Amino acid sequence: MSLTFDGRQLEHARGILGAGPICDECLGRPFAHVGRGLANAERGRAIRERLSESGKRGTCWVCGGLFARAGEWANRAVEVAKGVEFATYLFGVRLSPRLEEMERLFDQRFPSGEGESLKHAFNRVVGKAFEARLDRPATVAFTAPDISFVVDLAANALDVYLASLYVYGRYRKLARGIPQTKWPCRRCRGRGCGSCGFTGKQYPESVEEWISAPLLEATGAEGARLHGAGREDIDARMLGAGRPFVLEILAPRFRTLHLEALREDVNDLAAGKVEVSSLWVVDRGAVALVKGLPATKRYRARVEFQKPVSSDRLAEVLAGLCGEVEQRTPRRVSHRRADRVRRRRLMSASGRMEGQRRAVVEFESEGGLYIKELVSGDGGRTRPSLSGSLQVGAVVTELDVLEVASDAFPDREVALDNGETLP
Repeated sequence: MSLTFDGRQLEHARGILGAGPICDECLGRPFAHVGRGLANAERGRAIRERLSESGKRGTCWVCGGLFARAGEWANRAVEVAKGVEFATYLFGVRLSPRLEEMERLFDQRFPSGEGESLKHAFNRVVGKAFEARLDRPATVAFTAPDISFVVDLAANALDVYLASLYVYGRYRKLARGIPQTKWPCRRCRGRGCGSCGFTGKQYPESVEEWISAPLLEATGAEGARLHGAGREDIDARMLGAGRPFVLEILAPRFRTLHLEALREDVNDLAAGKVEVSSLWVVDRGAVALVKGLPATKRYRARVEFQKPVSSDRLAEVLAGLCGEVEQRTPRRVSHRRADRVRRRRLMSASGRMEGQRRAVVEFESEGGLYIKELVSGDGGRTRPSLSGSLQVGAVVTELDVLEVASDAFPDREVALDNGETLP
């Protein structure tokens, strides 16, 4: 393709050539908008031909020969990427102080208003060289690339980042005493000590660890984080259709997942403790959806009273609890939650007595309502409460979450064990 430069552009180029040795890439960068589908080096060569000037010989005074070494950086990236599955990539560069200063001087001395920065130009050149050396197809992606490289020129280092994988599903926690996520030991803060058996963990297992183990093995990843739509207490079960979650798989070396087989592996490994429903890969935005989406929750609580309570009195009080509930942060979580008053709505409450001092009660509420405190009153920090309205002490002895529901969850029609679907 022939290039057309006007007189002003040619005079500008003549000044650049006269300033010192310069490579074709840096000579062409100030004219990056001239012509389409061309490399800056092609523009630089066309300028030399048009002016019949090769310029001064030597290492480029602007980039110091950086573009001539693009192939070396591409080779390093190809080597590092061996054994990593990816379809998209992106390069970035951290300039050395010397290069930043020379680029500033170049722009200051020869401003064009139609040029391309050294960073952008180098990233593109090294990216093309990388693609040419790969033994598989890959394309550049400016958002959410599978693998990213950062060329650190000052340190002569190549930093590599593997984008997380995100897997959506629902989990059921069938046993009590299991936290949702891994808890560092309170004494050693995860370093390992005699108190935790040198595991660094407060509890020996978690939902997060049971779910992530097969996926970590399949992806060769560094680790995983479970993002849940809320969380149940350690001593509570999660039943029904399960709690929506997104498992973030950190720095996976393999990205193709056989999700049905992995679901079966999780359920076999954690049999009787944790099980997951259908899994599928989602984008990063699903984390915010799951963690931030308002959802209604349904609970079943076994309650014990200090004194006998009649069935009629229980039904009357439960009906009166419905509506707005005002809760100050419960004392049991005040060490890790901000001390403030929250207002949540209780949509329904029903129950039946099992003897004179025991009952089974079901609640449906907005997310964020503390059910144990709704029953006990937490010393007056929750109002109204079952205990306060009855004027009888009451505590939850067992708690189960039966449903976590929202119209916006992607699997709203997930099947329940009994063949029904969510309402």
